[in-house]
Amino acid sequence: MSSAAPPGRIIIVGAGIAGLAAAVSLAPSPVTLVTAGEIGHGGSSAWAQGGLAAALSPDDSPEEHLQDTLSAGAGLVDPDAARLLCEEAPGAVHWLAELGVPFDREKDGRFRLGREAAHHRHRIAHVGGDEAGAAVIDALTHAAQNTPSITIHERCVVHKLLVDEDGVTGVMARDITAGENRLLPADHVIFALGGVGGLFAVTTNPLMAQGHGLAMAHEAGATLRDLEFIQFHPTGIDVGRDPAPLATEALRGAGATLHDGHGRRFMVERHPEAELAPRDIVARGVADAIAKTGEAFLDTRQAIGADMKAQFPTVYAACREAGLDPVTKPISIAPAAHYHMGGILTDLDGRSDVPGLYAIGECASTGVHGANRLASNSLTEAVVFARRAAADIHRHPRQAGPCIAEEIPLPLSPPPNDRDRRRRMAADCGLRRDHDGLSRLSASLAATSPTTEGDRLSLLAAKMIVRAALDREESRGAHQRTDFPQTAIPHHTLTPGA
Repeated sequence: MSSAAPPGRIIIVGAGIAGLAAAVSLAPSPVTLVTAGEIGHGGSSAWAQGGLAAALSPDDSPEEHLQDTLSAGAGLVDPDAARLLCEEAPGAVHWLAELGVPFDREKDGRFRLGREAAHHRHRIAHVGGDEAGAAVIDALTHAAQNTPSITIHERCVVHKLLVDEDGVTGVMARDITAGENRLLPADHVIFALGGVGGLFAVTTNPLMAQGHGLAMAHEAGATLRDLEFIQFHPTGIDVGRDPAPLATEALRGAGATLHDGHGRRFMVERHPEAELAPRDIVARGVADAIAKTGEAFLDTRQAIGADMKAQFPTVYAACREAGLDPVTKPISIAPAAHYHMGGILTDLDGRSDVPGLYAIGECASTGVHGANRLASNSLTEAVVFARRAAADIHRHPRQAGPCIAEEIPLPLSPPPNDRDRRRRMAADCGLRRDHDGLSRLSASLAATSPTTEGDRLSLLAAKMIVRAALDREESRGAHQRTDFPQTAIPHHTLTPGA
């Protein structure tokens, strides 16, 4: 195994928006950025359609953004973390604009802002209608590739976080291109490893998003928080693709409506905000419509019509690839696993309780999202907390102990696409849960033997999510227990480190 130290003792694992923003913000400190794919491609960030939520208009304020965030989070949002997010969000958007992100603008140069579910103001900064994720990734990738202090390792899969009694010492990884195992010493490791959507049957995430960051952090001793809270996006495009294309929330913000198989607008009677209710409520509405009438649809014809291609090119292209013209026909939809509110417990600077380990982006639990994420807060959170983590590392240099490799008995291969396990996760740990289904699923997972190291990490993440869902005997936000429909006193679910 190669044990040569990289040119720098800061390692960032993951090259989505959070990882790239941290790498760029850490300059001129030497950073090694490790990604399983190719930089700029393959992660969830590039698929994000919505935009960045920030109080950028004269009639908006961070305080109003905060109130919407607290309301959506159903009693579990950390007010300090959320206030920090809302206050620093405008600066994060302007920073990205300086890096070249071509946000949609009015003729006078002001940001053209959209509205999405559970926001009471137009505060979403978009790019090309539904291309924000890809545009931000492009700008950050360009910045990273042109920053001399950043060394990029592509097609390099981290499978072990190494620690001693004093904290992080480095990571073990498999260089896919070279066919070699690598030992990468580090004083600081930043996990920016995304979410868990690939554990579920229908998801808008890359299929490799299976919670490996959670599993590795847990085994290194890090505390995890609120793993049971998984947001299902109400409008995955139901055309049989895996993963499912997404129909952005911004469509409903522009006036698109939801209908059941009989053509009835079902959200009007379920919530005062109708189609713009919080995501967990809309997702359950869509699921109920499908259960009762066999289908659910998103209708853009009246609100957007022939402007669909120009205003929402990504959604339009996905529909056309499936043989559907959204200008003339409604879009078939189904809820899809989309975002994980839980994750590695961090403080306001991204620090976990393992010295030297930071977590940012979707794999972190900063406290911003609570039990149900407010639309378009995720990309904002990724940038805000990436910059805070970088600043904290600059303020607090650290010298780690020796980095010593450990034996890995299973093959260093990715997890298989276990469709049966994904189906069982969706059925028993999806939008609606109960003790019998979760217990059955837990027993099934416990009886499963992993075939690869990647499969073992995925299986561990799934087990921890199911255990947390069993432990929360109430219904709140994205976690709905049919056997415990009431809401209890607000509390967090903590999963201690191994």
